[in-house]
Amino acid sequence: MPDHVFQSYGVHRWGAGMFARLPNGDMGLVNPARPDAPAASLPVLLHALDARGIHTPVLVRVGAFLKRQLEALNTSFARAIEANGYQAPYRGVFPIKVNQQAEVIDRIVEYGRPYQFGLEAGSKPELILALSRDLPKGALLICNGIKDAEFIRLGILARKAGINCVLVIESPGEADTVIAEAKRLGEKPALGVRIKLTRRVSGNWADSSGDRSTFGLTTKEVVDLVEKLRAEDMLDCLVLQHSHLGSQVPQMMDIRQAVDEACRFYTELRRLGVPLTYLDLGGGLGIDYTGEARATDNSMNYTMEEYCANVVETVKYQMDEAEVPHPTLVTESGRAIVAYSSMLLSDILEASYFDRSAPTTPEADDHHMLSDMAAIVDYLSPRRLQECLNDAEYYREELRALFRRGVIGIEEVARAEQIFLYVVGRIKDVVAQTPDVPQEVLEELSAHRDIYRANFSLFQSLPDVWAIDQLVPIAPLQRLNETPTRRAVLSDITCDSDGKIDQFVLGDGVGNALPIHQLNAGERYFIGIFLVGAYQETLGDLHNLFGDTNIVTVDFNEDGVLEIQHEVEGDTVSEVMAYVEYEPKQCLDAFKRIVERGVQSGTLNPSQRRMLMETYRHALGGYTYYEHEEHTNG
Repeated sequence: MPDHVFQSYGVHRWGAGMFARLPNGDMGLVNPARPDAPAASLPVLLHALDARGIHTPVLVRVGAFLKRQLEALNTSFARAIEANGYQAPYRGVFPIKVNQQAEVIDRIVEYGRPYQFGLEAGSKPELILALSRDLPKGALLICNGIKDAEFIRLGILARKAGINCVLVIESPGEADTVIAEAKRLGEKPALGVRIKLTRRVSGNWADSSGDRSTFGLTTKEVVDLVEKLRAEDMLDCLVLQHSHLGSQVPQMMDIRQAVDEACRFYTELRRLGVPLTYLDLGGGLGIDYTGEARATDNSMNYTMEEYCANVVETVKYQMDEAEVPHPTLVTESGRAIVAYSSMLLSDILEASYFDRSAPTTPEADDHHMLSDMAAIVDYLSPRRLQECLNDAEYYREELRALFRRGVIGIEEVARAEQIFLYVVGRIKDVVAQTPDVPQEVLEELSAHRDIYRANFSLFQSLPDVWAIDQLVPIAPLQRLNETPTRRAVLSDITCDSDGKIDQFVLGDGVGNALPIHQLNAGERYFIGIFLVGAYQETLGDLHNLFGDTNIVTVDFNEDGVLEIQHEVEGDTVSEVMAYVEYEPKQCLDAFKRIVERGVQSGTLNPSQRRMLMETYRHALGGYTYYEHEEHTNG
């Protein structure tokens, strides 16, 4: 069976072989350890979760996908090191800020153990979290961010417990605090220095790079730090240089040039007598969200293998030229490790169709413009598409103006709207069968995309999509052997016009409408929003008081069957209310008094009071998202 429907969502380009279409049309997860085995159906998983009382929206984490990406990064660096004759190892760290969830961090520590993979903490809470994880011997714990004395004290004393903790100095003032605390404790810490590179990269996060970035020392401040540490007999503590390249860098040339500049700082510091042994190149390794393989904000013109090979080659050349020993390479590639491993699965609640398949006949005393608009289909042809669109828009606007002036009534306007939708539907039919449709026609028709309402909050689960126009792949989870006949934007269930997605990753690029199937009566229709493992879980807010979704971690067992390994219930209404300083019991008591007044006044009878209070009490303990009636009654 041809895969043209499956490929129309670009899955073959962005999915990295981790997703497949099953013979019945379901979206399936591919076991990376057994890629030739049948894929595991996502709709089957959702029905199994539903039977357990775990309802959509649900964030599904796939342990095997996380492991695959972590292994790929480490093995890619290992191959590049061997191919280039590089004389030092790679020791990656995962930035906790990318996804702080315990289930994610624990799996990264577990899967990273064979590679001595470590963690990066950018705050005191993250350091406290990291110190409680049993990192493998030799793994780095790199401390970035602004640090108070307690933060620094934890980092210094942690080394006495055998933890390879490196405190990265972010500012001149922080250096003074580090020196003072080290003297007070009588210990020599392992230190790093974050150096601002002048090279500014492209992409959504360009501001995190270049000499105007928020963190790090300027060239003059670096030289001053070296002299200060030398004067304090602490220069031997400075073992790591951190030069952040950026985040989601789309252009390989930017990466190579930034690495080249970082190496120049490294070799110069070695010339000044600084005993550096680690070169931390920070973030930068991107994810190809669109599968376009080109240098755009949501894609990149290189692969993970190319990234590793180019980094190793560039560093080796610079070090050999300066006759400096090869440093241990460090990167903080969080997005590339976790983005693939999480997906948000939801169901479509309803659809607003902006066309009609059945004609509406004007009534005898209707305004003549209704008949004029209905007659457009009589001269509709590929050559007259623009004319027909213009005429339909004209008649609709004139009839609306007549309604506003009181010339026609609401029933007549309702019939006019139905006629307009029928005409638009016929225009769409002709466009679908016509090659080389004028761009103007396509742009005008985009205003008549359907609206599909999905059970999630954009602001809670996909904040980057709302805030910075991040693209993430979206596709139906079923009927992928059936050509979709609708084109739609997605609306969430928040009471906000910004709660919509109107840019989509498609098989031939990016479009403003998602190909989607017409809803069938009585059938749940599921969609998946993919590659959301990086940042989205912890950046979300409580807009409209929608809380965290249900979360499950799944993995393939020895037989290749998908199993549920861990679950976290989503926030209840009472939990979310408590986040914003409401005491649920006080709310219940206050509502009870209001309801009792209704009974006393005779507007409520005792039976209705009981039903109202039971519903309120049940809702307090329920999911913040849309609940299907059978769920609440079951």
